[in-house]
Amino acid sequence: MIEARHLRVLRAVARTGSFSGAARELGCTQPAISQQMKALEQSAGTPLLVRAGREMRLTQAGEALVRHAVGILAGLTAAEEEVAAIAGLRAGRVRLVSFPSGSSTLVPTALAKMRAAHPGTRVSLVEAEPPRSIEMLRNGDCEIALAFRFPEVRGADPAAGAEWDDLVVRPILADRLIGLVPDGHRLARAGRARFTDLADEPWIAGCPRCRRHLVEVCESAGFTPRIDFATDDYPAVIGLVGAGLGVAALPELTLASVRPKGATAIRMDPAVHREIVALTLPDLAQVPAVEAMLDQLVDAAGR
Repeated sequence: MIEARHLRVLRAVARTGSFSGAARELGCTQPAISQQMKALEQSAGTPLLVRAGREMRLTQAGEALVRHAVGILAGLTAAEEEVAAIAGLRAGRVRLVSFPSGSSTLVPTALAKMRAAHPGTRVSLVEAEPPRSIEMLRNGDCEIALAFRFPEVRGADPAAGAEWDDLVVRPILADRLIGLVPDGHRLARAGRARFTDLADEPWIAGCPRCRRHLVEVCESAGFTPRIDFATDDYPAVIGLVGAGLGVAALPELTLASVRPKGATAIRMDPAVHREIVALTLPDLAQVPAVEAMLDQLVDAAGR
C-alpha cells in the first residue's frame, strides 16, 4: 500500500536529486529518507530510483509515480483543508426537517443565530411531520429532524415510547395543549375549562397524530369526541373555530404565529403537553455543524 508520506519523500528526492537534499527539505534525517524510499519501492514492487554518480535519478516507474503524486498530494491537501474548515465550522452543511408549526416559530430564530455565528455553514430546511421526518433521518435524507410526540395516554400503544430509542434526543420544549372556542362560546370568558366541559361540542382536529392523541385524551376523560372536521392545516383549524363550527385543542406553539380571529384560547385541565425534540443519529451528533445547530434549536426555545 502506497502511503502519502512516502509520496512526499519521493517527490522531494526527485526535486533535490539526493537523499540528503530531501532530508533537508523535509526536516528529517537521511537514514529516515532512505528507509521510507525502501518501503515505497517494496510497496510498488519495482525500483523507483537509480544512483548516477552522486545523484539519484528516477526510473520510468519512479517518473510515473511522481507524476501522479503531484495530483494525489494536492487533492489530499485540499481534502485536509476542507475537513479542517468543516471541523472548525468555517464550512459544512446541515439539512434540517421540521414540522410546520416548528418551522414558523422555533426554526427562524435558530437559523438566524446559526448564520450569525457560523456564516460558512449552509443549513437547508424542508417540512415533514413525524413519523415521515423520522424516516428521512434514518434514511440519510437529513441530519436533524425537529419532531414531536405526545405522552402515553392510558390505553395507548405502549410501543410508541420506544420509537426514538436508536436516536440522539435533544429536548426542546414542552408544548401545552390549548383549547380554542368561538368568541361567543359559553366558556370563552372563563379562560379555562376541563375536557369534559366540551364533551358535547363538535370538534375540529388537526394532523393524524394530533387527531389520534385528541381521541385518546378525550376517551381518557370519559367521552369520545365528535370530530366534524379534520385538517393538517392549523390556520384552517383556527378559521373553522372562529367561524363557530366547533372547538379544538391545539398545541400552544401553533398559536404563536397565527392570530386566532373570531376564536378565544383557553387553558385546558388537566394539562396535556406534547414533547418537542431535535433528533439526530448518534454518529451525526459528533459533527460540529450538527452539534451547533442542535444548540441553536435549544436556545431558540428559551428566547
